[in-house]
Amino acid sequence: MSDAAAQPDDAPAGGVPGSPGRRLARNLALYTVARLALVALIAAIIVLVARVVKVDVPIIVALLFALIVALPLSLLLFKRLRSRVNQDIAAVDERRRTDKAQLRARMRGE
Repeated sequence: MSDAAAQPDDAPAGGVPGSPGRRLARNLALYTVARLALVALIAAIIVLVARVVKVDVPIIVALLFALIVALPLSLLLFKRLRSRVNQDIAAVDERRRTDKAQLRARMRGE
């Protein structure tokens, strides 16, 4: 059996089967969870360092600083995952455009 027969047409370069919409939902959920985990980790580090130096930092302040630090950091750390999400968005958008063009052609009677 050849490799082309083993991999469905809608599978991305990574080899994950499934519809583009399902892949997008899965990758977007993973990316979101990864970014939230990064914020939680940075906030925990801020709180722990504050306790070590005996400074009282409210958790909301630690979360806000963690959010500010995690935004650019996640762009660097999760580049591959973000790239997969972008590819899946492009695939879903292309499929939507194709379906829309086919529908318009059928409505014109072609």
